[in-house]
Amino acid sequence: MRIGMLGAGTIAQAIARHAIRHGHEVVLSNSRGPASLAPLVQDLGPLAAAGTPAEAAAADLVVLAVNWPQIPDAVAELPRLNGTVVIDTTNQFASPPPNPKIADLGDLTGSEYVASLLPGARVVKAFNALYAQFIAPDPRHEAGRQVLFLAGDDADAKNTVKRLTAQFGFAPVDLGTLHAGGRLIQLDGPLSALHALKQD
Repeated sequence: MRIGMLGAGTIAQAIARHAIRHGHEVVLSNSRGPASLAPLVQDLGPLAAAGTPAEAAAADLVVLAVNWPQIPDAVAELPRLNGTVVIDTTNQFASPPPNPKIADLGDLTGSEYVASLLPGARVVKAFNALYAQFIAPDPRHEAGRQVLFLAGDDADAKNTVKRLTAQFGFAPVDLGTLHAGGRLIQLDGPLSALHALKQD
């Protein structure tokens, strides 16, 4: 699979390394342009490449991993993503820690808002409930596999993300729709930052 990364920070790099480890190609992008990613691409190896956001968005599957305030700009110039599976890893921090403020979206969940900016995309919420230090290492432990909560409105899209993340070694758990399941794992949800292992 060819996986496009919108963002190239800690979360994007962790997911990219899992993907490359399992033979997938990765196209990384950021707001500063492909040249700024040359050292990272060299470090990641021959399955990694740098591109524009539009080039990353043309991949088989797209990962959105930018800070919340950057989302509108990150997706503004993208072509319509008809049917593309987009993994939304973001959290609705209107301002970052140490003095975080949660964006007020009314009745919308964070991923419903993201989906509204990506017409045609099949958005699946995942990875946002885990701290980066639980995403980057091998998710398979002696006591079990790292649980990965996910939510989405498209069953096939969720199955794609389940297969991919299970290949990485995670134990994906489907929580339902972006509205119901997404609320459980977004910043103010009861499963946010819950780091659990599943015994096989």
